[in-house]
Amino acid sequence: MAKNPITSPLADADRDAVGAILQATLVDLVDLSLIGKQAHWNVIGKNFRSVHLQLDELVVLARNAADQVAERAAALGVTPNGTAKTVAASSGVSEIETGWLKEEQVVTSITASLASLITRMRSRIDETDKPDLVTQDLLIGITQELEQAHWMWQAQAA
Repeated sequence: MAKNPITSPLADADRDAVGAILQATLVDLVDLSLIGKQAHWNVIGKNFRSVHLQLDELVVLARNAADQVAERAAALGVTPNGTAKTVAASSGVSEIETGWLKEEQVVTSITASLASLITRMRSRIDETDKPDLVTQDLLIGITQELEQAHWMWQAQAA
């Protein structure tokens, strides 16, 4: 196997641990973006337009965050893997139903997915406390954005 062309400022064990956290985060965010688009294409109902547009905002958030996470992994010498096969095999984000979805179904599903992801993100924040504060800071920022989105999705259902 070829020598890693990207060196890491972290010790090998820390790099591996942080790399695994970043990889898990990457697949969750890629999946969230795909689920958001699936819902975006299939939402129906009297509040279609607002939910449709809010889904686009969620997709942008997830895609931007996924890019930041993947680039952080690469900067640490860890190759990110966001392929469909990898995402399907390892994402922790709940699937959304296929077919036409009433806006209430979408709001409920997205709200639950965000709540679950935020729980995992907060755990990952704790796990990066010792090995890499820079990655922890990145995860904190992403979690803040996810929590804001979660609040807005909850407000849709209130």
